[in-house]
Amino acid sequence: MSDTKIARRGSLQLINVPKVLHRGALYVAEARIRVMLKWKWSIAGEAILNPMFYLLSIGIGIGKVVNSHQASGIDGVSYLAFLAPALLASACIIGAVNEVMHPTLEGFKWNKNFYAMYATPISGKQIADGVLLSGLVRALFGTLMYYGALLIFGGVSGWHSLWLIPATIFAAASFAALMLGLCAAIENSDLLLNIVGRLLIMPLFLFSGTFYSLQSMPKFLQFIGWLSPLWHATEVGRWISYGHHISTQGLIAHFLYMGIMYLVGVHYARHFYLKRLSK
Repeated sequence: MSDTKIARRGSLQLINVPKVLHRGALYVAEARIRVMLKWKWSIAGEAILNPMFYLLSIGIGIGKVVNSHQASGIDGVSYLAFLAPALLASACIIGAVNEVMHPTLEGFKWNKNFYAMYATPISGKQIADGVLLSGLVRALFGTLMYYGALLIFGGVSGWHSLWLIPATIFAAASFAALMLGLCAAIENSDLLLNIVGRLLIMPLFLFSGTFYSLQSMPKFLQFIGWLSPLWHATEVGRWISYGHHISTQGLIAHFLYMGIMYLVGVHYARHFYLKRLSK
């Protein structure tokens, strides 16, 4: 048997090409999760301490002042109960966005490991899907920790509140998919980070009904909330958590908006990943 045939036979034993073609996205996600595990204590510490500080300072500290001036509470509940779904959604969304942005910049520009992946049977579509999937795994872990903290502090209660977790992950997936596509499309990383930090994340956090009802804002600013996946996730979360009033049509509109955002984001993420990898 020639050396060429021996080498070819060995490569087929090491790499199952049909399996890679079928499960490529899972392999990419696994690689990203293995990288995350190197920082598991930092990730765990952030997931535990971040909600504790937020709930102590805002939910309980400021909440005590707000409750003392609102006999009936905010939206008929305590300020902590009002705030809890919004904090859960914002932490999950921001966590997912960060976990798809930085790996994308790393894969295309800093370490360029996406090009090594693309040299294998793994496709550009699978790389994009794998990055998104690993980002949602990270977001799920943070969401579970945050939900546990909310239970301890009394921000949520009852078995029905468990539905907050899948609803929040769905919202995070919609925005993370959109940001994945944007991150792949913009090659100037400094410009991208400035745009996201100053013009997207901060305004969405402040103008999405997080700390107060969107209806209490001036009309000309309310459109920011309508465009924000955080507002849609917060409204659905409050409906799940304590029965915040939403019409059936409104509930459908919230999920439809996030669903469309997810599909558009995934489509463009796959497109721009393939476009950059094919250069």
